[in-house]
Amino acid sequence: MTSPSDPPPAPADAPEVRVDRSGTDGARITVTGEFTADARRPVIREATDLLLGEDPPAKVLLDLHGVTFLNSAGLSTVVQLHRMLEGRGAELELLVGSTVVARPLQLSGLWHRFHVRDERPPGS
Repeated sequence: MTSPSDPPPAPADAPEVRVDRSGTDGARITVTGEFTADARRPVIREATDLLLGEDPPAKVLLDLHGVTFLNSAGLSTVVQLHRMLEGRGAELELLVGSTVVARPLQLSGLWHRFHVRDERPPGS
């Protein structure tokens, strides 16, 4: 039984957002699933927690390898994240592993605005 204060369950297709601070590159925020408006709140919450924590990272890697769909709301979230980090003197690097993510970034012109590590397999 759930109490009224419990958060509502996430939809089955809700994106998963995880943070890893174990790497030497800074912090890594990994998004898995559809990067739409549903991902905005968890991504921004995790980034805010990182920036307001004891040891804020100088660099944040946004790992998009597990993203299966990216729309304009997802792109807007990336822009918002970039502005947040830039305001705190932190760098954002996008890790792209598929054309599903690369194409919207390229078509929107954001591919050249951000530091993108293109990790797509050759020929994709």
